[in-house]
Amino acid sequence: MQNDTTGFMASLGAALDTISSWVWGPVLLILLLGTGLYLTAGLRGLPQRKLGYGFSMLFKGRRVDTSQPGDITPFQALATALSATVGTGNIAGVATAIHLGGPGAVFWMWITALVGMATKYGEAVLAVQYRETNSEGAHVGGPMYYIRNGLGHHWHWLAFLFALFATIAAFGIGNTVQSNSVAHVLRESLSVPSWITGLVLAGGVFAVIIGGLQRLARVTAKLVPFMAIVYILGALLVLILNAGAVPGAFALIVTDAFTGQAAVGGAAGGGVLMAIRFGVARGVFSNEAGLGSAPIAHAAARTNNPVNQGVVAMLGTFIDTIVVCTMTALVIVATGAWSGGTTGAQLSAEAFTAGLPGPGGAIVSFGLVIFAFSTLLAWSYYGERTAEYLFGTGIVMPYRVVWVVAIFVGAVANLGIVWTFADIMNALMALPNLIALLLLSPVIFKISRSYFEERR
Repeated sequence: MQNDTTGFMASLGAALDTISSWVWGPVLLILLLGTGLYLTAGLRGLPQRKLGYGFSMLFKGRRVDTSQPGDITPFQALATALSATVGTGNIAGVATAIHLGGPGAVFWMWITALVGMATKYGEAVLAVQYRETNSEGAHVGGPMYYIRNGLGHHWHWLAFLFALFATIAAFGIGNTVQSNSVAHVLRESLSVPSWITGLVLAGGVFAVIIGGLQRLARVTAKLVPFMAIVYILGALLVLILNAGAVPGAFALIVTDAFTGQAAVGGAAGGGVLMAIRFGVARGVFSNEAGLGSAPIAHAAARTNNPVNQGVVAMLGTFIDTIVVCTMTALVIVATGAWSGGTTGAQLSAEAFTAGLPGPGGAIVSFGLVIFAFSTLLAWSYYGERTAEYLFGTGIVMPYRVVWVVAIFVGAVANLGIVWTFADIMNALMALPNLIALLLLSPVIFKISRSYFEERR
């Protein structure tokens, strides 16, 4: 009986691996990059040109303006979105991309982020433009609402599919995968039993999400800047101590992007494709541009103009990938740890330890724990809102209870198949969102043009 079960699980795992490699294949990656390039061209490089304006709107958005519709400040909305994106992808994901695609994969992560800024901008513009007020007076929005309200009743099925895929995906990328990663790190580094990690994480998350979006936003607005600054300062210290290797690391990242000779499997040409594939895939996994998750948070922002939140939202992609992921990548490449054969969080830990003996590994452990905790918070809200779209506001409290239980289960369980299933759900939730972005792109272009023409 046990052999039958083992055989079934092995067959299921192989089937899911095949499906995952297919859905995350060239078609989706081209669609993700293509959508970003199309929106960048249609907006005439607005997200990239208005980066400074975006930061100015972010600082203004720290103030509470109750005269404008919404539930949380623009800054809190960005902090909530960053809570989801600044996660294990910034540490383990970057390391995996470099291990499989070579240092050149980092270059393609940068390209993905630059065009992803336009994608994230468009998502937030549509989220605010087509948001609704639910039966409890909260402002709700995201792909399911801009598909339904922007494309009309013939497209309701697409909105339903996005909400369904996102609700399921939340328990993977945003829950069990995160708690499992934290439990593994603490078990290996500090010998903390997984069940204790699961209980502490579940209790901490419950204490926050039981207070609703307002409490969650207040926590993330303090947690995100703190965790990002500590991690970046730690990485900068490693780079300062290895300053002589930093220029060479930059050069290797750029040259390897077009030669691919450092990728696993080695040959030029095929190595370039590997660098592109893993750079794009891990870039999207890290900043979530195109998945449709972040606009759920931005829809709740206090603002009377979609463009105002759009320019704030696009900063999430810039901060996540161009800043935080680059710090991890430079440490891995500058210390030479990337060529040692390890991958994932272990590779990042080895790189930080090599560059900063003693506290280096602790920086990675701290980053993983805090980043994962923040991701658990933000994705609880995403999943809650998509579940509410499917089942109504009555689902919210039961959903929170199930969410907290799943955190504990994720910490103590073997998640080999769950990781793969989460990858598949992420891809499936991206497809409806990307279709909607392309079909509603004239709305994004028109609103943006009108806003900046009026400002002139």
